[in-house]
Amino acid sequence: MNPGQATTGDGEPLLELRDVVVEYGGGVRAVAGVDLAVQRGETLAIVGESGCGKSSLARAIVHAPPPTSGEVRFAGVPLGSLSKRQLRRQRPRLQMIFQDPISSLNPRRTARQLVSEGASVWRRDEPGRAAQVDADDLLRRVGIDPLRLGDRRPHQFSGGQCQRISIARAIAMQPELLVCDEPVSALDVSVQAQVLNLLRALSRDLGLTLVFIAHDLAVVRNISHRVAVMYLGKIVEVGDVVSVYERPAHHYTGALLAAVPAVDELDRAHLRDVEAISGDVPSPADPPSGCRFRTRCPYATERCAEEVPELRPVGDDGHLVACHYPRR
Repeated sequence: MNPGQATTGDGEPLLELRDVVVEYGGGVRAVAGVDLAVQRGETLAIVGESGCGKSSLARAIVHAPPPTSGEVRFAGVPLGSLSKRQLRRQRPRLQMIFQDPISSLNPRRTARQLVSEGASVWRRDEPGRAAQVDADDLLRRVGIDPLRLGDRRPHQFSGGQCQRISIARAIAMQPELLVCDEPVSALDVSVQAQVLNLLRALSRDLGLTLVFIAHDLAVVRNISHRVAVMYLGKIVEVGDVVSVYERPAHHYTGALLAAVPAVDELDRAHLRDVEAISGDVPSPADPPSGCRFRTRCPYATERCAEEVPELRPVGDDGHLVACHYPRR
């Protein structure tokens, strides 16, 4: 197994990415060869600045659209090897929640219809499954009163309520994997906490596996088992959430964490030596040679310009970093 595919738990991972690449027109490589694996029941957070390729990777996972190259394996099956019909039958098992909940919902459907419609269509051809789902029960489960709000349409709900409906629609498909693409970034801080708590509870109660995309490290700390830090299309650090937050090895990770407000000064004692990074993320159409972070790193040397750092262990807890001169 590639070092970037380190997992927690036993058995075959539910989701496995092997050298996944996503390219757009003009030679823009948004994802530049990602290896990751996610165990059943695990929540993996993928974090990084805007423009680093997180959302492109999220869409590649569910093949919407498929990656330019590389392999996405779900429950041991390479999705790229499936016919359109076979892939379509896999769709209920891989569901996605989007950043803008209002635009992702059909404005002509009521909350009750939005939750039940997709699952009902999928289940008609599934022997042994009811053709209808209990939309009211699912709405209650995500905190929406179906008797009072079930017949309202998306424009009559707040952003947080629409995201709850999106979550209910997704779990109605009885998925095994839920890919959450910045699901709380468009919401108020108080509402963010409510939606995060809901996702954490559903993950626990339904045995869901989550891939959680975010640009804010503070958001994912209490929901994730592991964290993968992404920069300009590549994973630069991955490890257990406690290890990454308390002992960040990559200078980019340290800078991201240093920018997060702390309740107590003791919370950031391990970050006092972190130097702030300046400038913007370079264009993925023309990335720097060697280490992609070197143009913003205060510790970069000639080696960083000449040699691409590979993910390697730091410690013995499965913590990996792609840096020639890690913080530890």
